[in-house]
Amino acid sequence: MKLIWVNLSRIAMAQIEAPARRRAAPSPRGAGTGRPRVGRLDEALAIRPVRRRDLDPVIAIDAVVTGLEKRAYWLSVYRRYGTGTHPERAFLVADLGGRVVGFVIGEVRDWEFGSPPCGWVFAIDVQQGVRLGGIGTRLLEAIAARFRAAGVTKLRTMLMRDNTLILSFFRSQGMMAGPLISLEMDIEPARP
Repeated sequence: MKLIWVNLSRIAMAQIEAPARRRAAPSPRGAGTGRPRVGRLDEALAIRPVRRRDLDPVIAIDAVVTGLEKRAYWLSVYRRYGTGTHPERAFLVADLGGRVVGFVIGEVRDWEFGSPPCGWVFAIDVQQGVRLGGIGTRLLEAIAARFRAAGVTKLRTMLMRDNTLILSFFRSQGMMAGPLISLEMDIEPARP
């Protein structure tokens, strides 16, 4: 049995792109589909740091998947990851001709569970109408480049084991089960 780590850090991992053909490493082809990226998309797409005004579209993209508008939560995430004051943290958006159509969030974590520093992706999503165009791949490549610049050589994530769509996306990017095992237990609620 292969184990899949699940760490959503209270952010729902969204369905990014349809299952794609598995490949060993990222390539210049779109989202592992075997198709070249659409030229218009490549020319108009920019992956950049989030801005405060990007939160409304980020919240809307997340709400489509989760069914919840978590404005206070996303403001908190922005303050923690989007201000640019911590170089080990990244909150990037996919800007398609001035419109935010996707995002990725992660950070470099040091020595958790005895593991050398590595990059963690804990949220990635692409607006449903523009999936399958390589945007998820570009977002993952951009955050991986940030992690590489910070000196790490390993990227990790966790997801729900029944989310086969996001699992297929990450596997198409060359990710596989890692050496860590996720454990959890229920704790009793605090008594008033």
